[in-house]
Amino acid sequence: MMSAPIPYMARTRAYYLALGYASPYVWARHDSVPFAPLAKPLAHSRVALITTAAPFQPGKGEQGPGAPYNARTKFYKVYSGDARLDHDVRITHLAIDRQHTSMEDSGAWFPLPRMRRLAKEGRFLLTARFHGFPTNRSQRQTAEADAPELLARCRADGADAAILVANCPVCHQSLALAARHLEAHGISTVLMGCARDVVEHCGVPRFLFSDFPLGNAAGRPGDSASQAATLELALKLLAEAPAPLTTWQSPQTWAARDDWKRDYANPERFSPVELARLREEAEAARIAARTLRQATLAPDDAETALCSCSLY
Repeated sequence: MMSAPIPYMARTRAYYLALGYASPYVWARHDSVPFAPLAKPLAHSRVALITTAAPFQPGKGEQGPGAPYNARTKFYKVYSGDARLDHDVRITHLAIDRQHTSMEDSGAWFPLPRMRRLAKEGRFLLTARFHGFPTNRSQRQTAEADAPELLARCRADGADAAILVANCPVCHQSLALAARHLEAHGISTVLMGCARDVVEHCGVPRFLFSDFPLGNAAGRPGDSASQAATLELALKLLAEAPAPLTTWQSPQTWAARDDWKRDYANPERFSPVELARLREEAEAARIAARTLRQATLAPDDAETALCSCSLY
């Protein structure tokens, strides 16, 4: 029997309260969900990949396997890359489960090479570009600036559909908002993720849930069969979902034991000394992220630039 997924919204709230942040984050929620059925057979549909992974940036600190959160590598605007080429994109996000996954295999979060192979086999058409979507904590920035920019790029590429792959909890919310915007404008989507409560709270048309540690929405690392099966299930969901709010759960399991669910961001697992250290690290990262955010986004975006609640 599968155990219950991690309640990420409640867990992160408790974690940040334990660190001393008194203003817990308010997650996006919608009662209605747009839905754009796939207008063509999958084999004739042009599919885009949307990622929250960041391009490797030499000279900006640790970004490799097991690296700690690195606020200097965050990006705050949509970017695009040539889908015909290989790319070094990494997940140095704030809330990746670093204890239970090492971030060594990008196939676990960036399925572009596998999508290229399937496109060559005639399973679908791949857009000329993939797109990177920022994890701006400001829901207004995401909905009013980032999502319309993503839509414009997908339209320019002739996309009929998009596969969105989430990593950290806020990534799940950001891509849920992006999926909603794309669907409202006629582009079918499927979101691949590991934070079920965040995505379903926001409300999306199609969600493929893998009950894995954060950072592995495209399959188990080092396991080609797992990654292949996960992508196949996402494509099937894209083509067959009958209505919005359709969630499919992957039958795959992470491990025989569920210790990783107990450990993740659980304040009961840290001593007072460890919580004090984590608070210092969180403050340093928050300041670094705020500085980069202010330098990147419009200075009058007060919600984005000045909010100091948790999940920076």
